[in-house]
Amino acid sequence: MSLASATLGAGAIEIRGLTKNYGEVRALQGLDLHVPSGSVFGFLGPNGAGKTTALSILAGLSHSTGGEATISGLDVEEQGMQVRQRIGFLRQDPRFYTWMTGRETLQFTGRFFEHDHREIDRRANELLDLVDLSGAANRKMGSYSGGMRQRLGVAQALMGKPDVLLLDEPSSALDPAGRYEVLQIMERLRGSTTIFYSTHILQDVERVADEVAIINNGKRLLQAPMRQLLSGEQLALLVDVEGDAKPLVDELKLQPFALNVTTSNGEGADRLRLRIEVSDLNAARRAVPAMIVHYGVLLVSFQTERQSLEDVFLSLTQGQSGDIHA
Repeated sequence: MSLASATLGAGAIEIRGLTKNYGEVRALQGLDLHVPSGSVFGFLGPNGAGKTTALSILAGLSHSTGGEATISGLDVEEQGMQVRQRIGFLRQDPRFYTWMTGRETLQFTGRFFEHDHREIDRRANELLDLVDLSGAANRKMGSYSGGMRQRLGVAQALMGKPDVLLLDEPSSALDPAGRYEVLQIMERLRGSTTIFYSTHILQDVERVADEVAIINNGKRLLQAPMRQLLSGEQLALLVDVEGDAKPLVDELKLQPFALNVTTSNGEGADRLRLRIEVSDLNAARRAVPAMIVHYGVLLVSFQTERQSLEDVFLSLTQGQSGDIHA
């Protein structure tokens, strides 16, 4: 894998045209990504989309078939040893020696880095505090819950003070409380290290990520800052009315701002919900109430519908294989 520095930008992770084949199966098909330094980067896709394959290549656990990738400006294959000194990696299902305590696990990990014993102990205590495990530091790992093991896994991945933290589905097997705890740790780390966070749980990504990429079938479908992606591009008006709304609906369909008008039954027997996809929100807000009055129906509620990450995800992946969790 040859990579000229001029080819890639200055992000914490840069990927260009990355491919990975397993026989006739193409797990990655020309993947491109730019991960800004210091960001929490949500790497999103259905099960089997290629997320774990990409992470394995970045972590040095697998070789690509083609393409280029760097971490902190270093080629992940040609400079693999230097890359591994700058990353922390947490597998989807981390395993530990059950007879070790949490503190001993971190101290053991610390010996792989060029730190003296005092620095290892200081770093272990600092990370146990970060992941809220100081009170369980001297308990055997065999007694830890799934959420505790996952939090210790994050601490273990941070022992070497990495530039980039790679997390593969860190909360997919946890209950809501465990997922919340892992997300809280990621919030605390924001800005101090780059977090590359693979998941298929849309709600978690929307909550914590600064930037998001959506892939499926080994290809990138979208990459954008989360704030831009969900920047209030209101897609529709949701209007509840009572009465004979057919003439109103027919008229709405003729309006230049109306891209699509659909109806569904409301909560009451005579209530109807109109969903009006619009190209010009301000024009629709001005015109629709006047039209409701004109056609003599009763306005019950009037609100805008905002785009969610789930809307974006489904619009890109609908009809493709894979499972998602909202």
